[in-house]
Amino acid sequence: MMAKRRVAVVVGARGVIGGNLIDHLEATGEWEIIGLSRRGGPDTGRVRHIAVDLLDQRDAAEKLGELRDVTHIFYAAYQDRPSWGELVAPNVAMLVNTVNALEPVAAGLEHISLMQGYKVYGAHLGPFKTPARESDPPHMPPEFNVDQQQFLEGRQRGKSWTWSAIRPSVVCGFALGNPMNLALVIAVYATMSKELGVPLRFPGKPGAYTSLIEMTDAGLLAEATVWAATTPECANQAFNINNGDLFRWDEMLPKIADFFDLDVAPPLPMSMDVVMADKEPVWNDLVAKHGLAPTPYSDVSSWAFGDFVFGWDYDVIADGSKARRLGFHRHVETEQMFLDIFRDLRARKVIP
Repeated sequence: MMAKRRVAVVVGARGVIGGNLIDHLEATGEWEIIGLSRRGGPDTGRVRHIAVDLLDQRDAAEKLGELRDVTHIFYAAYQDRPSWGELVAPNVAMLVNTVNALEPVAAGLEHISLMQGYKVYGAHLGPFKTPARESDPPHMPPEFNVDQQQFLEGRQRGKSWTWSAIRPSVVCGFALGNPMNLALVIAVYATMSKELGVPLRFPGKPGAYTSLIEMTDAGLLAEATVWAATTPECANQAFNINNGDLFRWDEMLPKIADFFDLDVAPPLPMSMDVVMADKEPVWNDLVAKHGLAPTPYSDVSSWAFGDFVFGWDYDVIADGSKARRLGFHRHVETEQMFLDIFRDLRARKVIP
């Protein structure tokens, strides 16, 4: 018998999550893939890119209304805003416009996957109940992740398609021009430290240096996302997805420093967004001196996100055992993940 045709729409195709998800789908050889983003991209192999403004209902309807063969929607788009409350309207609107454009025309739609995160548990607000579990109650709104899930739950009632909500920790993988890429923040920060002849220092809050934290490898996340979307037992459920190990920065930072041939000095709380704001000339000199890929400083400097993560002076961990109980058993060693990403950045000539 012929394999069933699967057509995936990846929303947020140029981000660290969406990009790695497309790579995984393509590597399986089992999917036709359509990537949606504001910038679009070059078509390659099984992947077709569409540039679309999902905040524009008309543009979404025009660009997506012809995608009648879609079987799976993988939603990983995100719009940043200055406050938690301001995040709600655009991020809910993008999801609603996507579903409104695709669901009525995609008669064979099987699944909608929603990418969330530990914000569902209030991880961004302060110390929260850990390890967080998928069954934990929601916190006081506003919270766009919860609103998005409620929209999907309501839309799915009585329909043949199903949904899943995927909740990773901090996602690490290769992507440029992304506002939330911690591995790149660390790599560029360490590279700058070496160039300026200063030791590597933890820049976050004192308590963050010794608190427990976990990461989610982008490749592992892609595999888990597709697993949840294609496993019937996972229908209409949420899943925490993490590497499976915990660490503290006071142990991890020396290992990172060793990779970059740097000494480690005691932590010094400082805003990376402030102290790195004047470093564009240093970056441009590094690119020229080492013959690096001509990458703009704005594409490698997610300093505000670094401040955000390094400011967690409390444990940020969730229970990932639900996915394992239902059959997803892959795990990643976080130290090795960081080193592999740094090697990849070197191979791509993003860092020297």
